[in-house]
Amino acid sequence: MTTIRRLTRADLEPCLALAVDRDWPAERDKWRLLLDGSDVYGIDDPSGGLAATVVLTRYGAAVAFVGMMLVASRRERRGLGRRLMTHALAQAGGATVVLYATELGRPLYERLGFRAVGIATRYAGRFRGSASERTRPAAVEDLPGVVALDAAAFGAPRAALIASCFDRAAQLRVSERDGVLTGFAAGSRNLANTMIGPIVAADLATGRDLIADVAARVDGPVRFDLDERRHPLGSWAREQGLEPADANALMVHGDRPLPGDRARLIGPATGALG
Repeated sequence: MTTIRRLTRADLEPCLALAVDRDWPAERDKWRLLLDGSDVYGIDDPSGGLAATVVLTRYGAAVAFVGMMLVASRRERRGLGRRLMTHALAQAGGATVVLYATELGRPLYERLGFRAVGIATRYAGRFRGSASERTRPAAVEDLPGVVALDAAAFGAPRAALIASCFDRAAQLRVSERDGVLTGFAAGSRNLANTMIGPIVAADLATGRDLIADVAARVDGPVRFDLDERRHPLGSWAREQGLEPADANALMVHGDRPLPGDRARLIGPATGALG
């Protein structure tokens, strides 16, 4: 039986080829980020390339996020997805494991003990609204405050991810009230658009301002994910010219509660990182 192995930067091209095989975009920068900062596991295809991948991102000892569960079309229905997911769960140890599930993958996750606790709808398109001008660009000295805001909303520290946003994002904006940070949002360029996330805010109005102030400064399409049961901003997004696309279930393994103050987590960084 083909073994599961830890992938490295040397596996970047096979990871991209596998994504394309499943009609996912070949997001080179995202895969570099995952291979550098997460545990990426794969199964080699005897005929060449990768047969399957999964990514486990640990946030301290409390929370782990699973993403990029891909099985090559030529290797479907051979148990590879279950093997990799079982391996990822074992590697997560005692952490609460969270993921976003496509409709295709959801039955497998349910059989492995995951349960749905939310639905994230992706909104995408050219933003036709105006900036609120109630937020400002983040400064280096804002980093500790942004890390603290994110940890409280997400339920675990993600200092490395937030530092990466400061380094890599095309935009990072913060909101503040009486000199205290109340939210932030990052805008990172992707292949065909700018992904807005993470989006963390004290309330929906602040979240809307942050999205608008990032999106209005993008020359091209934007996208972001919303759990509309917690954050009913879909009508506003449509008024700004954005349309709903994919909807993925937010799932937690076992009977543990979803970590963090999710009322303040308006949108994830990416579907793979939470």
